[in-house]
Amino acid sequence: MEPNPLTLGLLYPVGYHKDMDIDFDLASSGFQSTADASSARQKVLSVTSLNRLARSLLEGNFPAILVEGEISNFSAPASGHWYLTLKDEHSQLRCAMFRNSNRKVRFRPANGIGALVRGRLSIYEARGDYQLIIDDMEEAGSGALRRAFEELKARLSEEGIFRDEHKQPITKCYRHIGVITSPTGAAIRDILTVFQRRFPATRITLLPVAVQGNDAAREIVSAIETANRLAERLQLEAILLARGGGSLEDLQAFNEESVARAIFNSRLPLVCGVGHEIDFTIADFVADLRAPTPSAAAELLSPNQQEYRQYLLSYQHRLVSEIGTSMRQSAQKIDWLARQLKHPGRRLQDHAHKLDLLETRLGRILHWQIGQRKSSIRGLRRTLLSNSPWRRLTGLRDSQISLSGRLFRGMTSCLSNKTSNLNQLARNLNAVSPLNVLARGYSITYDQKHQVLRTSTDLKKGSIITTRLQTATVESKVLQVQDLSLDHDEAE
Repeated sequence: MEPNPLTLGLLYPVGYHKDMDIDFDLASSGFQSTADASSARQKVLSVTSLNRLARSLLEGNFPAILVEGEISNFSAPASGHWYLTLKDEHSQLRCAMFRNSNRKVRFRPANGIGALVRGRLSIYEARGDYQLIIDDMEEAGSGALRRAFEELKARLSEEGIFRDEHKQPITKCYRHIGVITSPTGAAIRDILTVFQRRFPATRITLLPVAVQGNDAAREIVSAIETANRLAERLQLEAILLARGGGSLEDLQAFNEESVARAIFNSRLPLVCGVGHEIDFTIADFVADLRAPTPSAAAELLSPNQQEYRQYLLSYQHRLVSEIGTSMRQSAQKIDWLARQLKHPGRRLQDHAHKLDLLETRLGRILHWQIGQRKSSIRGLRRTLLSNSPWRRLTGLRDSQISLSGRLFRGMTSCLSNKTSNLNQLARNLNAVSPLNVLARGYSITYDQKHQVLRTSTDLKKGSIITTRLQTATVESKVLQVQDLSLDHDEAE
């Protein structure tokens, strides 16, 4: 960061303390405090060493400063270097500007001109002269304007109004363009000349303004607002803001913040063609498109009628070629149709012959179809006879008689088999019948609950028992129960 010339104060070398005395050491070309120099031999400085040390001190602490003053004693020897003196009411300062630096200066210095210079303090060792080595130089007035320009540019850039996303597209198809410039300047003549040469059909409306002076910025802002307000009524499609070249002071109106914001708020696309190719203004950065000159801006907004002429000639050539090709193809088609065209009598004979062939084919087809239909009818008749209700009834009656005989025979056989089986089951049942057992001399004994007595354990003395014989029932009282199983065991 460069030091501010308004706030520069006394700068000390690095490592210096205000309570120390400085002693110079020739061996190291540096500094030592008196506290450290008590044991060292005091050095004696040569003039060259002293100048070198003073130069190092100045260049190290004043590396970039801004100085403003009046030029005097200006000299430009054959070496290309410039030598001059900057002075004010009370003091003067020798300055030098070397050839590789003064090439960038945009004005020719002369005695009596105020200048704003940027450089570094130094000492010319050979003579011990205190001087300022200049790196940049501007005229005093333009220097202030340049600083204001840079500050406004930085501030607007930070706001983002220079960004491409805010810029409207520019085309070459505008039918009506509003030109904001001086009505008497060279810019309007150059613009009209370009439009007359490139595309005379473009309609131009001049919004006259002053392009320099105290009222220029206000008039430019008013013209931009007027163009946007009347755009729909006048059918304006774009704005061209222009003026010729000039110094920074001459172009100051285009570096005003009010003009920049008017351009940014314009609904119409705006092209800025201010100054020469090397001139840049704030308006150039805000505009939708920047042109290096007013003539270049007019070319950017106007199509080239020669290009349209070439397009039309190209389309004309293509149209003639297409028409010729179409006519040749049509002629070929007519020729082919003419060869295909026959005499009506010949065509009638051909049609008569064709009708005869079609009649013959039709007779054969009808004869074949009739034969097919007769064959189909015979088949249907046979199918109908085979499916006659009478024949079906006869068949069903015969089937019924057969089924009735089979049913009678089956029933007779089934009844005979069932009777035989029933007789056999009766004989078997009679063989095992309890009545037959009683008839053979057996009996059945019941207790008082009419339950069959099966073991002697179910009896006790005095019980009433009932005995069933074949033809009678005997009721008895038990006098004694003898277990025959014990007698059987004793016998064994």
